[in-house]
Amino acid sequence: MRSMLFVLSLSVAAMLLTALGGCAGYQNGWVYPQNVQTVYVEMFDTKSFRRGFEFTLTDAICKRIEAQTPYKIVSDRERADTVLSGDMVIRNMVVAMDRYTGRPLEFESAVGVIVTWKDLKTGKLLVDRQEVMAVSSYSSQLGQNIDYSISLAANKAAVRVVELMEIPW
Repeated sequence: MRSMLFVLSLSVAAMLLTALGGCAGYQNGWVYPQNVQTVYVEMFDTKSFRRGFEFTLTDAICKRIEAQTPYKIVSDRERADTVLSGDMVIRNMVVAMDRYTGRPLEFESAVGVIVTWKDLKTGKLLVDRQEVMAVSSYSSQLGQNIDYSISLAANKAAVRVVELMEIPW
């Protein structure tokens, strides 16, 4: 009976130590840098043949910043704490073809974004030319087109751009 009680208390102590040890690296703080309040987002430039999607990407990034971060978007660069800028590249590929006719059945659009985020007060680069990629597929047989696919990929890329603004773990 005594040995059973000893084993039970030892296992409870081991579980408590394991539980407390697992929480040692946890930190309850801000996910985003606290010295930033405002962001000026420059129009993203595109290096691809398709035009107009840089507006879609820039708009999606602005909306994500306003909705998911503590930052405010400002329209005047002089009033901003930081500036976010970058380039985007759009690629379109055939994913699946009809084996009998050779016609494309499914396509894939990829949006690559190279992002720079600069602190205007200190001149320090918070994000230095980091690349994010987002992909979306479409099929004309489902009534989808390339514009739909690129817009969807641009919105996915905007999510990843805003994730770059978080403090690294």
